[in-house]
Amino acid sequence: MVNNVSTITSNNPVLIIGCGRIGSAILSGLLDNGLKKSAVSIVDPYLDLIKSKFKVLPDKAFNNSLDNINKSLNPSIVIIAVKPAVMDKTLIDLKPFNLTKTVILSVAAGKMLKYFEDKLGYEQAIIRGMPNTPISVGEGITVCCSNDKTTQKQKKLCNSLLRTVSSVEWIKDESLMDAVTALSGSGPAYLFYLVEAMASAGEALGLPTKLSQKLASETISGSVALLKKSKSSATDLRKNVTSPGGTTSAALEVMMAEDGLAKIMRKAMQQAKARSKELAQ
Repeated sequence: MVNNVSTITSNNPVLIIGCGRIGSAILSGLLDNGLKKSAVSIVDPYLDLIKSKFKVLPDKAFNNSLDNINKSLNPSIVIIAVKPAVMDKTLIDLKPFNLTKTVILSVAAGKMLKYFEDKLGYEQAIIRGMPNTPISVGEGITVCCSNDKTTQKQKKLCNSLLRTVSSVEWIKDESLMDAVTALSGSGPAYLFYLVEAMASAGEALGLPTKLSQKLASETISGSVALLKKSKSSATDLRKNVTSPGGTTSAALEVMMAEDGLAKIMRKAMQQAKARSKELAQ
């Protein structure tokens, strides 16, 4: 049983289709954690850019199309990280391969398990993953669900690969993926916008632009690091820094008002969830 990426061989390699931000992050994590250079094949139309990122790999690892890969390739896992707009063609090109012992891992937004079953057959093992962009620095989280053709061995393989760049959680109910997308998938943008808003407010209070931006950025990143290392909940940490009648308390009276941040966040995430459902149609 494969528990470690270093045990994957060229006989049953990892095939990565699409090497943009997410695909490249996963590949970097695999190589950094011992994946053999002969045990990976990449398909991406922008080969010059990808080759410049992964100079350690041999030329034969790079392909600009699935048409250029021998159909006898027997990958242990195919990681699909392409844009939804080109997914149909990708699966048509993938269909001629022998995938009977392969698990498909899609990290494309808005594509449900049934979509892949319709395209590749209902006997195909399929995992749907929702990563977020912090995986590019090894700090993200990926939530996965699978169809009933996926074996425990294939789930463990997927786990081993994804844990090189993120923590991993599994859910049984795929319908929760829309909420996952709204929270963790889109979540990094919420934090980035919070940094923007804090920096802008700091400027309005008279702080120089660069200083205000640095204070906002370092405050957010430091607070997240504190939360990860602490055994306390976010609620407890927030209470610990809020002295009655102090400056933080004054600010939180505004943010925690009935029409404050919690209400805005719920509305925003409801919008994101609804959009995720639309994209799956």
